Order: sequence, then structure tokens, then C-alpha cells
Amino acid sequence: MTTRRKKICPETVTQFVRHGRKTTRNLVVGVLITEAFCMSPIAYAQTPDKPAVPATPAKAATPVKPAEPKPEETNSKTGPVSKTDSKPVTSDAPASSSGEPQSVTVQAERPSNRIDRQVYDVKSDVASTNGTAADALNNIPSVSVDPDGTISLRGSTKVQILIDGKPSAMMQGDNRGASLNAMPSHDIESIEVINNPGAQFGNEGGGGPILNLVMRRNRQPGGFGVVNANAGSAGRYNSAASGSYHEGLFGIQGGVNFRHDGRNSVGEAVRDRLDLGQHSTQESASAGLNNSSGVNAAITYNIGTKDTLGANFSYARRNNDQKSTDHYLNIGQINSDYVRSTQRGGESTNYSWGGRYDRKGDINGEIMRLDLRVSGSDNTSSNAYSNVYSNVDASSPIIFTDVHSKQNNANNIKIVDFTGDYERPDEKGLLKMGYKIANNKSEFDTSYFNIDPISNTAILNPSRTNSYNLDEANIALYGSYQLRLNEKWGVLAGLRTEYTHIDIQQLTTRIEATNHYINYIPSFFASYKASDDTTLRFSYAHRIRRANANELNPFVVYRDELNYSSGNPKLKPAQTDSFELAYETRVIGLDMNIRGYYRTESDSILSRKIPINDTVVLTTLENGGGNHSSGVEFTLSGKLTPKLSINTSGNLLFIEQKILNTAGQEIQRSASSLSLRGRFNYQLSEQDQLQISLNSQGKTLSGEGYRQPNSTANFSLRHTITPSLNLVLNVTDIFNSNKIETIVDTDTLKEHNIRRYDGRLIYVGLSYRFGGNTAGGQGNNRQEMRRPPPPGQS
Repeated sequence: MTTRRKKICPETVTQFVRHGRKTTRNLVVGVLITEAFCMSPIAYAQTPDKPAVPATPAKAATPVKPAEPKPEETNSKTGPVSKTDSKPVTSDAPASSSGEPQSVTVQAERPSNRIDRQVYDVKSDVASTNGTAADALNNIPSVSVDPDGTISLRGSTKVQILIDGKPSAMMQGDNRGASLNAMPSHDIESIEVINNPGAQFGNEGGGGPILNLVMRRNRQPGGFGVVNANAGSAGRYNSAASGSYHEGLFGIQGGVNFRHDGRNSVGEAVRDRLDLGQHSTQESASAGLNNSSGVNAAITYNIGTKDTLGANFSYARRNNDQKSTDHYLNIGQINSDYVRSTQRGGESTNYSWGGRYDRKGDINGEIMRLDLRVSGSDNTSSNAYSNVYSNVDASSPIIFTDVHSKQNNANNIKIVDFTGDYERPDEKGLLKMGYKIANNKSEFDTSYFNIDPISNTAILNPSRTNSYNLDEANIALYGSYQLRLNEKWGVLAGLRTEYTHIDIQQLTTRIEATNHYINYIPSFFASYKASDDTTLRFSYAHRIRRANANELNPFVVYRDELNYSSGNPKLKPAQTDSFELAYETRVIGLDMNIRGYYRTESDSILSRKIPINDTVVLTTLENGGGNHSSGVEFTLSGKLTPKLSINTSGNLLFIEQKILNTAGQEIQRSASSLSLRGRFNYQLSEQDQLQISLNSQGKTLSGEGYRQPNSTANFSLRHTITPSLNLVLNVTDIFNSNKIETIVDTDTLKEHNIRRYDGRLIYVGLSYRFGGNTAGGQGNNRQEMRRPPPPGQS
């Protein structure tokens, strides 16, 4: 980078770097310097929304005081890293021979830890070229993603997933797990962990802590692109390509991806009914690889120096073809030994489009944003069943030992989200306010048919046919103020008000219900800079968790011969209060974070298993009791040696839960668990990098039972063939240890479920980069990708 100057004031450079971090959140900005005096840091700024535009020189030499309060921040590659890792300010350059003011370029890395969240950069992960979003999330401290896509954070599954700060239909309900397993991790720039969300965040999709997937954005002038192609074991493969072009006031970027993948599994369940003295077993196996593909594009155009227009579009599609068998056996019951074969087929389509308008105000840091996002998810599936009975009793009503049926499912989700946000700094702080108008429509349709064994015609089974609609409207207002009290203290306080209106139509049973309520959601954050390397943080947030569409559906859904399920339209929102105290420092050159947290929830939405006859158990939901969780989370990351870097974390969790037993009596359960995670990168040579990831998930409470601990290990190797071409080897679940094991233990029911997946998978692939700066391979090009400021987030 070439830098020219006539004269540089250290004070101006210092203010400039602070200004750049606070207001524009850039990597590259500039200051005008004259021969006679040092000018304020307002000459020009290359924001994430527009290219650098020279500004008129300041009329006075008075330095501009940074407007936005500066919570002490840190930087990271694969985890939170302190400011000492930032690139130094560069000012060495030959003097200009002209008498005109010249510019000096100051470079610093974008901060990661902010007053209300932790930001983890996932670009430098060796496995990112062939991994999925679920793989990327599994590398984040205290985050766990099951093979079936279930996400938990600090032992809680009540987690919101946002994309660029916005809710998306593809991350709602049962669609979320499949979407995370189909989304390429290469498309993600960073993941924001927001344990205590502030006032700008709504309560969609869970209302608990938030995982915000920040998608990659390239802001370099000119063209840039990358192509990945990978082949895996058992016929798996995937590929992706992305690129961008920016010139003057115009920018465009986009990408395409394709994946042929899946997880085969085997499982078994043992159930004992204590009230009836019955014992039953279920053995299952499922197999099938599926295709998923996607395309996305975004365009930005700068209207002058203050106004920016943007538009985005994405489309993704995947199929769901699978074969499975289940063997059911109820000991001591007639006609209870049979094998159920299932042939599944279907597809899912996800789409989103949106527009955005940003306008900068007359003072530094003042900005107004309008953002419209529309997203939808259309899912269809068909299931063909065949039950083959053994040892049929001669006196039983079963005449045919081979019984056939089929089931068709269709569900559609559409979310319209319109937000407006305004930010205005003053001498000491930053005011933020905004609004949100959103509508979420969900439609579910299930048709079940029995196949007549003689005529082979399909006969509708009304007891297993279900049609259900939900319409949820939400209006929200929020405001917050971030204040810098002095050089050491910074605070942020906010309040959000939400009005929610829900209409439910159970068309099959002709049940209609309406509910509406107002919630007031406060939040508070504080930071204290004890030294250059040490920061203390405190946060508090009140949140609500609204039940989703499936949880509100009262219809009894047939799962299999032993299991039915239903929702509850009378569910109330669960109320959560969360507190956190964090200590961030450096130890022996490593970055260390320690966070203590406490979370309490009332009106918890809990699952209950209720026997409805001798063999079938109904799983439903109720508000009951509450739960309390507390724990200590730690992270330790950095370079141990010039060649070895580590990113380790752990979470010691204690959880106490109140549930209702079969008789409706409240009982209390508790559990302690320790989860550990480590990622170790070693530079074998100038061309070779080795990465080993270890993950151990502790025991967690789940519904009326608990989930047993689980551990996995992954291995990756990257070889740089040329500055533009890398060869990547990735092995997941090296020891075939990945499983989901749950145990239910109530006064009437004991159940043990275990499901194992096909475990060890091997991928080999190539990654080719073109345009821009390709030196050093992936992760070393600091300016390769940029993201815009979070859109709206309200």
C-alpha cells in the first residue's frame, strides 16, 4: 500500500483510527494533511456502502471529536482477539512535490468484540471451502449443531438464527436444520453470537440468544472471484463459485452452489410403560443422498456521496429422497411385530428478495436506513408406507399381512419484514431508534390415505389428515442510547416495545383462535477498560419466546405406530431474563475471555409425553414451571508459537428445570455438564497448513429427559499449489463417534433412544481464486471481503 504525506500529527492519526472504528467500521480510510497544520479526520471515508469519495477540506483545524462512544473492542481471526493484533498505522511515504494537500492512508482491522456481541471470523477455517453452515456453527464456542440440524447455545435450543441481521423463512421451524446443512460455509464471512440481544433485535424464531450469519461482501474495486470443487466419500460432491465487481459508484456480486450430500443413520428405541408393565422396541435405518443448489446476487449503487440504493436476491432448492425401515415389537401384544418400510420423496424451495436505502446525514455518523426483506419457503413431500406383519393372530381383525398407505405434506412460510433505523451521534454518545412492521404467514397441509388392498385405491383417512394456517403480525418500536462516560466506562441502554397479533385456523377440526399482546423488552450493557489489554463487560436483557406455528397447532399428528404429537394453541410466550459478566484480557500472548452467566425463564414451553392407549404415547406442549441455568464460559485463542495457533473454549453449565408429571404435579430436575472445544492450526510448511478440531458436548436436559454427552473429532489439511490455487483435504468424525442419545424417565414411562450417523466422511477439493490479491492463500487477504453495516436489525 502506497502512502504519501506532507506532515502527520500523531493526535490526528490516533483520532482518525478511533473515528474509523467507531463510525464507519472500515479497514481502509483516509485523512487530509496540509503543510501548515493537521486537519480533522473527516476528509474522506470508504464506507462499506460506497467507495471512497474525496470530501471538501475542513474549514477549520479543530479536531472533530469522535461521535460514537467507543466500547473497548478486540479483533480476531477465528475467535475474539485483542487490539494488539491490529495492523499498525502506516505513514511512511515519500513527500509530495506539489503544494496541494495529500492524503495518508491508515489501516486497522475491523473490531470483533462489541459491547453487545462477540464476532467470530470463519473465513480462515481450513474446512470452509467444502463445509456447510452447520459445520461453521459447530466451531463457535458453546454452539452445538446435531446431525439432524438441531442447534443449541450454552445448552439451550431456544436460539434465533438471523441472516445479515434479518429473520428468514429458510431458518424457521423444521426447515432450519436442512437449510443449515445445505448452505455452504464459504458464503459466510463471520458469525455473531448475541447472548443478550439489545433493543434493535426482535423475538422471531425463538426469542432467546441470537446467532447472526453475516454473509460475505466484497468491497474491493475491480473484480474478484473464487471457485471451489470437492469430491467426498460414497458419491458425495459439492461445488461453489462466487464473485464481485465494483467500479465507481456501482457494485455487483453473486454466487452459485451445488451439493450432493446427506447423512445415513441407524437407530433403536426401547420403551417401558411402568403403569401397564409393557415393553416395546423400535429399530430403524434411514439412507439417501440429496441434491441442493442455490444462487444469490446483490447490487449497490451510490447516488452521490450520501445516498445508497441496494437490492438483493437469493434462491435455493433441495430434494429429499430417502428410504427407511422401522421394526416395531410390543412384547406380549398380538399383531405387534411388524416392519414398516418408507419411501420418501419431496423438495424444498427457499427464496428471498429485498431492497435497501441508506442516507447519510449532515454530521459524522448520522445515518438513516430503510430495509425491506421478503422471504419464503415452500416444502412438499410424499411418503409411501408398507407395513408387513408377522405372527398375525387368527382371531384378529387384520386380514392382510401387507398393509399400504401414503401421506402427502405441504407447508409454506412467507415473511415480510420492513424496518427503518436512524442513528445520530452527539458529543458523548450515540442515539439509535427504529421501527419494524412484519408479517409471518404459515400454511400446513397433510393428507393421509389408506390403500385398499383389493382395488388399490387411495381412501382418505380423516383422523390423520390436517390443514392448518397461522397468520402472525408484529409491530415494534425501539430506542437505545450508547454513552461514553469517560476514557474507561461505556454504557448502552435500550427499550423495545412489541405488539403481536396471531390468528390460528385449524381447518380440519374447524378450530379458530386469536391472540394479541404487548411486550416491553429492556436491555442494558456496560463496559469498563481496566487496561490496554483488559476489559470488563456486563449485559442484561429481557426476552420473550413466542411459540412457533407447529407448536400452536392442536391437531394430533401421526408420527409412527408408537408416537403421536400435537401442539397447543393456548401456549403463552415464555419470559426470560439473562445476565452476563465478562472478563477479556491477554495471558502469555494469548487472548482469554471468561464469561459468567445466569438465565431464568418463566412460563417455559415444555414437552410432555402422555400415554393415550396401551401402545401409543402422545407428545404435546404446555406452559409449566420454569428453569434456571448458570455457568462459566471461557475461550483461549492466539499463537502459541510462530507456527501453532489455537482456539479453545469450554462451558461449565448448571441447569435446573421444573416440569409437570403425568398427574400435573410440578417436579424439579437438575444437571451439570462440561463442554469442551478446541481447534488447532499448525503451519507445516510455507505451503501446508494442518487443522484438528475436537468437540465434546456435555449432558443436557431435554423435555422430560436428557441427552447424553457426545464427542467428535475432525481433521483438515490445506496445501497451497500456487498463490491462487489450494488443495484441501477434510475428514469429519474421524472416530465414528457422532450420535444422538436421549433418555426419558418419568413416573409412567422410561425410554432410551439412540441414533448413530454414518460418521467418518472424507472430502478432497480444489479452491481457485482470481482477481484481487491472491497472495498467501485463503484467509491471508485481509481486504478480500467486506460486509455492510448491519441492515436495520430491528
